[in-house]
Amino acid sequence: MKRIFTISGLVLMCVFFVTNVFAQNIKLSGKVTDSTTGESLPGVSVTVKGTTAGTTTGPDGAYSISVSPNASVTFSFIGYQTQTLAVDRKTTLNVKMLIQNNELQQVVVVGYGTQRKVDVTGSVTTVKGDEIAKQSSPNAISGLQGKVAGVSVTNSGGPGSSPQVTIRGTGTIYGNTNVLYVVDGVWYNDVNFLNPADVDNVSVLKDASSTAIYGIRASNGVIIITTKRGKKGQVTVNYNGYAGWQTVTHPVQIANATEYATLVNELSVVNGGAALFANPSSFGTGTNWYNQILHDAFTTNHNLSVNGGTEKSDYNISFGVLDQDGNVKTNNFKRYTVSVNDNYSPVKNLDFGIKINGQYSNSKDIDGNIFHQLYGAGPVVPVYYADGSYGDPNDYNLGGGNNYNPQVTLDYFNQHTETYHFTGNAYAQLTFLKHFKFKTSFGGDFINGQSTRYVPVYKATLGQQSTVSSLTRSRGETRNWIVENTLNYDNAFGDHRITVLAGQTAQREQLYAVNLSAQNVPAGSENQYFSLGNNFNITDGGSTLNTFVSYFGRVNYSYRDKYLINASVRSDGASQFYGSNTYTTLPAVGAGWVITQEDFMKDQHLFDMLKLRGSWGKVANAGVPRNLTIPATITAPYLTAIFGNPETAYQGTSINSIVPPAISIERSTGTDIGLEGSMLNSRLSFEFDAYNRETNNAVFGIPVLGNLGTSGTVIGNQADIRNRGLEAVLTWRASINKDIQYSISGNVGYNQNTVLSVISGNTPIYGGGNGIANGALATRTIVGDPIGSFYGYQVAGIFQTPAEVAASAQTAAKPGDFKYVDQNRDGVIDGRDRVNLGDPNAKINYGINTNLTVKNFDLTIDLQGVTGVSVYNANTAYRFGNENFTKDFYDNRWHGAGTSNTYPSVNVGSNANAAPNSFYVSSGSYFRVRNMQLGYTLPAALLTKLKVKKLRVYANAQNAINIFGYKGFTPEIGGSPTNAGIDNNVYPLYATYNFGVNLTF
Repeated sequence: MKRIFTISGLVLMCVFFVTNVFAQNIKLSGKVTDSTTGESLPGVSVTVKGTTAGTTTGPDGAYSISVSPNASVTFSFIGYQTQTLAVDRKTTLNVKMLIQNNELQQVVVVGYGTQRKVDVTGSVTTVKGDEIAKQSSPNAISGLQGKVAGVSVTNSGGPGSSPQVTIRGTGTIYGNTNVLYVVDGVWYNDVNFLNPADVDNVSVLKDASSTAIYGIRASNGVIIITTKRGKKGQVTVNYNGYAGWQTVTHPVQIANATEYATLVNELSVVNGGAALFANPSSFGTGTNWYNQILHDAFTTNHNLSVNGGTEKSDYNISFGVLDQDGNVKTNNFKRYTVSVNDNYSPVKNLDFGIKINGQYSNSKDIDGNIFHQLYGAGPVVPVYYADGSYGDPNDYNLGGGNNYNPQVTLDYFNQHTETYHFTGNAYAQLTFLKHFKFKTSFGGDFINGQSTRYVPVYKATLGQQSTVSSLTRSRGETRNWIVENTLNYDNAFGDHRITVLAGQTAQREQLYAVNLSAQNVPAGSENQYFSLGNNFNITDGGSTLNTFVSYFGRVNYSYRDKYLINASVRSDGASQFYGSNTYTTLPAVGAGWVITQEDFMKDQHLFDMLKLRGSWGKVANAGVPRNLTIPATITAPYLTAIFGNPETAYQGTSINSIVPPAISIERSTGTDIGLEGSMLNSRLSFEFDAYNRETNNAVFGIPVLGNLGTSGTVIGNQADIRNRGLEAVLTWRASINKDIQYSISGNVGYNQNTVLSVISGNTPIYGGGNGIANGALATRTIVGDPIGSFYGYQVAGIFQTPAEVAASAQTAAKPGDFKYVDQNRDGVIDGRDRVNLGDPNAKINYGINTNLTVKNFDLTIDLQGVTGVSVYNANTAYRFGNENFTKDFYDNRWHGAGTSNTYPSVNVGSNANAAPNSFYVSSGSYFRVRNMQLGYTLPAALLTKLKVKKLRVYANAQNAINIFGYKGFTPEIGGSPTNAGIDNNVYPLYATYNFGVNLTF
C-alpha cells in the first residue's frame, strides 16, 4: 500500500507539473493596421479578456503582451470595430481593424508628435495630401483655400507667388505676420520651395492650446506639413503630371479710343482748357492694351517618385518640374524640385533617417507697374507706327503722367530672378525602458537668391528712354539651422493613458543681403559683369542675425478614453530683445470630455461619438527686426552744413525714427470651446468652435510730427487687438452601394477683428497710402474698429449745377464733383467729417467640398467664398494726367446736369474727388467654383495586361466660375494689415484648365 501511494503521488505531481508548464504565460506580439489603407494604428488598446492586463500599440502599430496560451485578447480603438480574438497558443497575432468612424478617429499630427483626433483637446484640422494634389496649385498652401474653417487664403495671380494665409484673424501689425510652417520638423516662414506632390498631410493648428508648444513663433497660427515617406514592400514608381493653360477671368473693360478721346476732351474743358481732339470718332476702337500685353498662358507640371522599403528601412525619392507662364507675355516661372526621405531601423529600438529637399527656380519678371500702365494707357496710341517704331503718347499731347507705351515697358524690362533652396533634417530616435523615446534632430535651411536687372541704352518714346546703361543685382543668402532634443514617455495602464514630453530647441536665423549697381555696362547677357562698367556701388540690403533657445514640456492624460487633459509650457529666449524681456514663458492647458463614454450614454443611439473640449493658452510673436531700440539715422543733401573760411561742406545726419528704451515680446492669449462628434453610424460628423484671442502689446509704428525733430514713426508696444469668432464643420459620408460612394463637407468661419486699445488713446493711426492718389491715407486703426479700416468721406451724391455747389458746404467744388456728407453739421467739409467706410478683414470664409465615386469614375467639386469684407479700388483716382478710364466709368459718368448722381465727372483725379471716400469702397464678397476634377481609373483587368498597378486620367478646372460684384479683376486682394484690400496694380485672377494622368507601376 505504501508503494501504491508513493506511485500515485508521483503521478499526481507529474500531472501538476505538466499542467503548470502549459499554463505558463507566453509573449504575444504583432501589429495592428487599418484594414482599408494598411497603415499602422498607434494607440490601439490591447487587453486580455477577463483580466486587467493590457497595453497599447506604438507609433508603428506594434504591440507586445504576456498572455496565457488559451487566452482571448480584445483590440479596441475608438472609431474602429472592437475585435476579440483567441490566442490559441500563437505567439504572433496581426490584426486588421475595420473602420467605424474615419473622420473623428484618425491619427493627426500635432506639435512634436501625433494623437488620435478623439484625444485632441485643441482645435486642429487635418487635410490629406491627396486632396491638395487634386488641385493644380503650384503652391501646396493654396490648396487649403476653402477647406479649413477659420483659415483665409489669399492667392496672387503671379506665377510662382506664395499665398497670404491668415488663421482666425489678424493679430499682428508689424514685422512677421506670417503663420509658422513646420515641415518635417524644420521651421519656415514660407513653403514655396515645397512640391505639393510630396505632401502626405497638413495639420492646421488654430487655437493657443495647440500652438503654444511652438512658443514665440506661434502667434499667427501653425501649419505642420508632413512629407511622404516610403512604405515597406515592393518598389512602387509613381508619375503624376498635367498640362493646361491659364486664362484671365473677369477682364476689366477699358474705354476704347473714341470713348477715351471724348473723356480727355471733357477733362481738358473742366480744367479750363480747350478740347484736345477735334474728332474723337476718328480714332475708332484703337488699341486694347490688355489684349496686347496679356495672353493665355501655358503650364505643365511633372512629378516622378520612387517608393519602397524593407523590414529595416524605407525610402521615398521624388523629382518635380513645374513650368508656369504668367498671363503677362514674357512672364514665366520654372521650378525644379528633388526630395529624398530615407528612414532606417538597423537594430531593434533604434531608428534614424534623413530628409532632404532641394529646389531651383528661375523666373522672367515683369515691371511692377505694368498693370497700372495697362489700366491707364491711352488707346489712341498705337503699339507701333507704320515704320515699326513704338507709338509715343507724347505725340498726342496727352501730357501729365500718361506718357508710356506698355509694350515698351514689356520689351525693355529685363529682370531675372534665381533661387537655390536646400533644406532638410536628420534625426535619430532611441526607444528604451519600453516606454521611453529619445529623439534628436538637426535641420537646416539654405537659400541663395538673386534678382538681376539690366537696362540698355535705348530711346523708344520721349518718356521711355535711357541714355546710360545700368546693371543692378539684389542678392540674399539665408542660413538657418535648428537643433531639437525631445524625450517622450508613453504608457497605458488599466484605465489610464499618459504621455509626457520634454524638449529643448536651439535656432539660428541669418540673412546676408547686398545690393550692387553699375553704369555703362555693355549689352548682352554674357557681359553682365559689374567690372565692365563704372560708378560701381554696393550697399547693405538688410542683413540680420537672430538666435533662439527654448525649453518646453507637455503632459497628455486620458482616463478610460473619457476624460482628457493636455497641459504644456514653453520658455523662449530671443536675441531681438534685451534684459528682462529676453525670455518669456508661455503656458497652455486643454481639457476634453468624451460624453459618449459615460454610462448614461450607453443605451442612446443618436450619437456615435460626442466630445466637449476647451482650451486656454498663451503664444507670442518675436518676428520683429533687431535693434528697434537703436534710433535709425539718414543722410541727405539737404542736411549738409557749410562752415569755416574757406568754406567747407560737412555732411549732417538726422534721426528718422523715435524708439522706446525697450520692446517686449508681443503676446496673445486665446481661449477655445469646441463640440465635435458623429451620428448615424458615423456617416454624419460635426465640429463647432467658439474662440477668443487677444493680442497684448502689439508692436507697430505710430506716425510722429516733424516738429519733434524727426519724421517717420515711433515703434513700440502700442496696442491690444482682439479676434473673436465662430467656426462650424459638417461632413456627410455614405455609400449607396459598393459601386457608389460620396461625401460632402461644408465649413464656415466667422471672425470679428477689433482694436481694444492704442497707446495714442483716441488718436487714430493712419495707413493705406500705397497707390492712393495725392499721397492720401485711406485706412485708420482706432479703438473699437478693425485693424486698417477704410476711412474717408461719405458720398451723398454728385453736384449737378453751380447753384447747388454755392448752397453747399463745398463752395470750392464744381458740378460733377462728389458731394460729401457733413457729418458734424458745422457747415464745413474737412477731415472731421471722415467716417469708417468698410472693413478689409473678411468676417466670413466658407467652403463646400464634395466627392463622388461611381465605379471607376470620380468627381470632385470644391466651392469657396468670402463675405463681409470691403475692398478699395485705388485705380480709378490714381492718375497723373490723361490716363484712361474703364468702360463702366465712361457709361455712367457725370457729363452734364442730370446725367449721373453716383459717378463723378472725368475730373475724378482732382484733390477733392480723389480723397478717400465711399465711392472707391466696394464689397469684396465673392463665390467661386474653386476646383472641379473628373477622373477615370482604368479597370484592373486591363491594367494587369499592361503590367501597370494604376492608371487614372483626369480633366481639371480651377477658378472656372467666379461670381462677385467688384468692378476690378478680382476682389481677392491681400496686403499688410494696415494696407490690406487696396487694389492698385493687382495681378489678374486666372482660371486654369488642364488634363493630367496618375500612373503607378
